[in-house]
Amino acid sequence: MTESTPSADRIAAFIEAQAAELGAARNTQLAYARDLRDAAEWMARRGTDLMAADRDMIEAYLSHCTAQGLAAATRARRLSSIRQFFRFAFNEGWRDTDPAIEIRGPGRARRLPKTLGVEDVVALIEAARRHGRSAADRARNLCLMELIYATGMRVSELVSLPAAAARGDPAMLLVRGKGDKERMVPLSPAARAALADWLVHRDAGADARSRFLFPSRGALGHLTRNRFFLLVKELALAAGLPPDAVTPHTLRHAFATHLLEGGADLISIQTLLGHADVSTTEIYTHVVDARLQELVLTHHPLARPRDEA
Repeated sequence: MTESTPSADRIAAFIEAQAAELGAARNTQLAYARDLRDAAEWMARRGTDLMAADRDMIEAYLSHCTAQGLAAATRARRLSSIRQFFRFAFNEGWRDTDPAIEIRGPGRARRLPKTLGVEDVVALIEAARRHGRSAADRARNLCLMELIYATGMRVSELVSLPAAAARGDPAMLLVRGKGDKERMVPLSPAARAALADWLVHRDAGADARSRFLFPSRGALGHLTRNRFFLLVKELALAAGLPPDAVTPHTLRHAFATHLLEGGADLISIQTLLGHADVSTTEIYTHVVDARLQELVLTHHPLARPRDEA
């Protein structure tokens, strides 16, 4: 086996490689680092260096994570970090074996994403049209809601949009997503109208020189994810919808589900959402299947108990 440097140095080299070669997003890099440091510290307390760990030691660490009560999704992510680290270590020649290659992870329950009906989205958009202390606030709120429903953008993508991307009444927006990957998303006529109106108000305001479409005086320079989350809750209340059922991510799910219900194909939806793998997009077929099943059970005459027919 190649002589190893301390695990901390190997972890740092792995994280740097993920950023340089694969374009891993900052949050992904931080997650890898946290997971691997936790495993390394647990093994160090038992007299083993992470770089010297064998399959038994890794499985013992995963059992420790289970005993801590960590969710299956968290344990699966930690195992994924460990697997990728040891695959990298093997490829780099730091080890002559990969101890994690055959370890099976915890089963993850496939939960259907929460979504909204078309009428719910319309109510939210109408609430945005009315909600705000000034005409500029109302124009911004409407633009945010029209854009997220028209494009299915992630919250981080929406709030950090550069103003330059919105100039010239574009029919499509260039979005920078996870791992700095770019994609084009088309705008609906309603979204283009809301965007044009917001730009008039924005350019007349105090933050007209900001490089962001939705500027803010905060450290980031743009509207934060948290503020948009709270805004969506406010709009849900104004629209008469339960706030617990409405989040920015629910609107992304609504975009995808409504497209699928309207006949769009999975590959197109995958491209619009910026999913790296179509298997991630396939979950929306289960949402539609569940709705169809509910429709049959509640409306088909033979689906009701005979004493009710």
